[in-house]
Amino acid sequence: MSRIENAAREAGGSLPPIVWLLGALVAVALVLAMASPWLRRRSPNLWWLLWGFPVTVARFRWTWRRLADVQGLSVPSRPPTALLGNVVVQGRALKPVKPRAGVPRWRRGGLSIKVRLHSGQTPEIYAVACVAMAHAWRVHSVRAVSDTRGTVWLVASAWDPLSLPAVPFRGSPGLLAAVVGVWEDGGRWLVNLRRVPHWLIVGATQSGKSTLLASLVAQWSRQQVALVGIDLKGGMELSLFARRLTGLATTRTEAVDLLDVLVEVTMGRMAVCRSMGVRSVWELPDKQQPVPVIVLVDEVAELYLVATSADKAEVARVSTALLRLGQLGAALGVHLIVAGQRFGSDLGPGATSLRAQLAGRVCFRVADKGTAEMTLGDVDPSALDVVQSIPVTMPGVAVALGAPEGGWIRARSFPVTPEQARETAERFAHLRPTVGQLYAGSGGLS
Repeated sequence: MSRIENAAREAGGSLPPIVWLLGALVAVALVLAMASPWLRRRSPNLWWLLWGFPVTVARFRWTWRRLADVQGLSVPSRPPTALLGNVVVQGRALKPVKPRAGVPRWRRGGLSIKVRLHSGQTPEIYAVACVAMAHAWRVHSVRAVSDTRGTVWLVASAWDPLSLPAVPFRGSPGLLAAVVGVWEDGGRWLVNLRRVPHWLIVGATQSGKSTLLASLVAQWSRQQVALVGIDLKGGMELSLFARRLTGLATTRTEAVDLLDVLVEVTMGRMAVCRSMGVRSVWELPDKQQPVPVIVLVDEVAELYLVATSADKAEVARVSTALLRLGQLGAALGVHLIVAGQRFGSDLGPGATSLRAQLAGRVCFRVADKGTAEMTLGDVDPSALDVVQSIPVTMPGVAVALGAPEGGWIRARSFPVTPEQARETAERFAHLRPTVGQLYAGSGGLS
């Protein structure tokens, strides 16, 4: 009897390692479950990494087959037997085959899943099912993006990225590039002048336009570029960065003179490229590449206002100079950032011609529908309703072009104040080039 008791005592006193491991996992899961609400409020990204992502993956695995069947994503397979003419052949019911989904991949504040399309399917049917997927997986939103034929990426966001514009990128994104905010799918909002050389930015007062300009200046001030400002509000905005600016015009007369210099610089660069047999300044040898020039224009409508007959001549010169910079600057390292509260067709044909050169568009909340139509209407009219629905309580939210998958998308800029941008501009004032260094062959980048 004692042997049986000893054996039972020994068996009960030492548990297998797998039992201990399962017990530890259950304990950790219980702790995370209890701390989940607090952790989500204090550190959303850490919460998503430790709890939200694993739970969402489990929901995806549990609901994927039913979602595919209900949303019409599954395709029935042909049975080995069927009905032939008037002859009834005993067969099996059609069995729907769900789309093949890959392993969910973690991303900051969300996840992505690669799905292989069945023959004859298009990504549009997955876009229709995204709302049902968001409800089933209990995430904020799901987007269907297709970058290659035969596949579609389901990109889920755990929360609204526009409500938490946390900085998703550290370090420099490269010359002439700036990370200014986040897309609504959680990706970084990148303004890259090498890819899109000229931009139009419009927005009403306190909509976020000045914040975006401050963010651009703060990042480009750190780079080997020349910043040139035209601010017809008496320099109230751009004069904060005067120590970093190579030139600043605060009246239209000064703007005409400054733009004439920039056109001369551009034509000089063109002559150098032609003599060297290249098509852009980026194909020149490193020591002969000139300093890139970024022209910041604030309150562009002031440049086109006509009150007297004398104003017509200045407006014509300004319009011609800006149009030439827009047409020639992309290959010659001269870039335009045109901003204002209003930009409509009533400014004249010069403004409409300039708009055609500004491929990058950012439209914050605007006071009139005409400005939104002028900014986005020629690119994608479907974005106009989205712009007019931007609430006053969410400054920094805009509709912008330049998303990785193309088309327009909502975005929100980082809260960079003009004072922070001014401090950055002053800290890097030693990088300010002179006007002479703007010409090709001056060794501006060496």
